[in-house]
Amino acid sequence: NIKPGSHQLNLSASGFDPFAQSIDVEAGPRDIMVRFREVKLDVKLAVIHKHRIGNCKGELVANAQQIRYETTNKDDAFTMALTELDSFEIDYLDKSLKLKSKKGKSYVFNDPDNNADRLFVFHRDVTKARDRIKAGDKPTQ
Repeated sequence: NIKPGSHQLNLSASGFDPFAQSIDVEAGPRDIMVRFREVKLDVKLAVIHKHRIGNCKGELVANAQQIRYETTNKDDAFTMALTELDSFEIDYLDKSLKLKSKKGKSYVFNDPDNNADRLFVFHRDVTKARDRIKAGDKPTQ
């Protein structure tokens, strides 16, 4: 008994992220499939990558499969599966984000505006996705 037109579908279930999607309702029955156990992640963050000597600017990009550093300096760019992260830490006082791969490679990133809040939000979102994948939820393709 919903009138045809554009509507917002909002669903929630205890222990899962809420689901929201715009839908166009037409006359007649319609099936809608919602996957609560699917891990979605699509976050980006402008960063400065600190080197032993100097630094470079780029962007950290994370999805449900990987995290990558995109920069014009091709020798610094990398892609790493989320499952390959050995440690992923935020140092709020130092305003830095530290990644270490299981192969021992370490990276330190800062926000270009010296804003720890953006680093914190990126870290929070990636950590939440990693924890859900470790718990058995499937990453989106």
